[in-house]
Amino acid sequence: MGHGVKSSTGLRWNPGLNVNVNGIAPIQSSQAMNKAINVCVLGVGLAGLTFHVPFILALPDRFTLHSVLERNPVSPGGKVQARFGVSPKIYRSLEAVLEDPEIELVIVGTPNHTHYEFAKRALESGKHVLVDKPITATSEQAKELGHLAKTKGLTLYPFQNRRWDADFLALRRLIDLPRSSPDSLGDIVEFESHYDRYRKGLKGTWKDKPLPANGQLYDLGTHIIDQTLNLFGRPTKLTAFVQNLRGVGHAEVDDSFTIHMHYPEGSALPYPMTAILRAHILSARAPQLRFVVRGTRGTYLKYGVDNQEDQLKAMQTPEGIFAPGFGAEPEQLWGTLEHITDDETTITKKSWPSESPGAYVELFKNLAAVIREGAEQAVKWEESTAVIEMVELAHKSAQEGRTIIVPNL
Repeated sequence: MGHGVKSSTGLRWNPGLNVNVNGIAPIQSSQAMNKAINVCVLGVGLAGLTFHVPFILALPDRFTLHSVLERNPVSPGGKVQARFGVSPKIYRSLEAVLEDPEIELVIVGTPNHTHYEFAKRALESGKHVLVDKPITATSEQAKELGHLAKTKGLTLYPFQNRRWDADFLALRRLIDLPRSSPDSLGDIVEFESHYDRYRKGLKGTWKDKPLPANGQLYDLGTHIIDQTLNLFGRPTKLTAFVQNLRGVGHAEVDDSFTIHMHYPEGSALPYPMTAILRAHILSARAPQLRFVVRGTRGTYLKYGVDNQEDQLKAMQTPEGIFAPGFGAEPEQLWGTLEHITDDETTITKKSWPSESPGAYVELFKNLAAVIREGAEQAVKWEESTAVIEMVELAHKSAQEGRTIIVPNL
C-alpha cells in the first residue's frame, strides 16, 4: 500500500500514479519524483486549519496546497486566506474536488461520519488519501478502504499524529531502555494512559450529535488506543466502561470511558500486564495526569499533555513549526522516575526529560516519501484498522457488561 517498486532502470515508481489505459503504471521520471504533491484539504475547521494546512504550507518542497473544500466561504479567499494569507482554490463540493485531475492527495478533515464515504470516493477517483482519526466508524469499513487502496495502488494513510507527541516519544525512549540501564523500569506490569478534561457543558458542534463515529471513545480514545497498541501489541481480552457521565446531550454520545486491555503472561511481556486507558470529562485538576507506568524495578509518572495543538492554534505563520521551542515540553512537565534500591528498602526519585520535541511534521514528511519514493508508512492502515476494532469491542463490552475476548488476527 503506497510502496514503490523498482524498475529495471533502478528508478522507483508508484503504481498509483499516472496509470495508463492498460492499467500499467509507467516509470516516474526524477522530475516527477521531485515535484511537490498537489493537495486538497477537505474541511477548514479545527482539523483542517490546525492539524493539516499548516504542515502542508510548511513543507513547500514536498506539498502544494492546491485547494480546499469550504462549502460556505464568507470571503473570497476563505478561511485559509484569512488565517495564513495564502489563497488556494476553493471548492464547494466534493464532486468538484474529485473531478480535478491536478489534485494528487486528498486530506479528509471533515466530520467523523463522513470519513469513510469521502475517503472511498477519493480513492475511487484515483487520489491518494490521508484520513483524520477516527478513520471510519467500523473496522469493516476500514478493511474495505484498505483493500480498495491496495487494488488501485494508492497510498491510504491514517492520521495518528500523536505518535509524535513529546510525552509519548519520552515514554517510548524509557520503555525501550535495555534492562542493564539504571533507568530501566524492569518488566512492565501495568500501563495507565489518561486523556482527562474538565468540561460541564456541550460545545454545540457536530461532535455532540448521535452520528456514526462520534463520542469521546472515537475521538480521544483512538489516540491513546493507537499509542498502546504501538507499544504492546494486541491484547487478548478487553473490559470497558463507556458512558455519558454528565447526562447532557444525547445519551448515545459518550463523554467518558475506561478500558482495560489484558495481556497475559508470555504475550507482550513476561508478566501479566494490564493497560488502563481513560478519558474523564469531569477531572478538575491541572496539570492532568497523563501516564502511570509500573514495572518490576520502578514507576514512571507523568502529568500534562503535548503542547503542539496549542502552539498550532496560536501560530500566525506555518514557518513557526520549525522555530526553536516548537513542540518542546516545559521542564516542569517532564516525567518522574522512581526506583526501588537493590536492597528493596529505599525509593529513589529523578526526572525523566522529554528530550525530543513533539514533531507532527514527521508524519507529513513520511507521507510525502511514501507517495513519491515508495517509503514504508510510519503508521500503517492496518494498525488504525485495529484501533477501530478495539473501539468496537469496547462499546460491545460496555453494552453487554462483560469482558470480551479479542479475536486473533
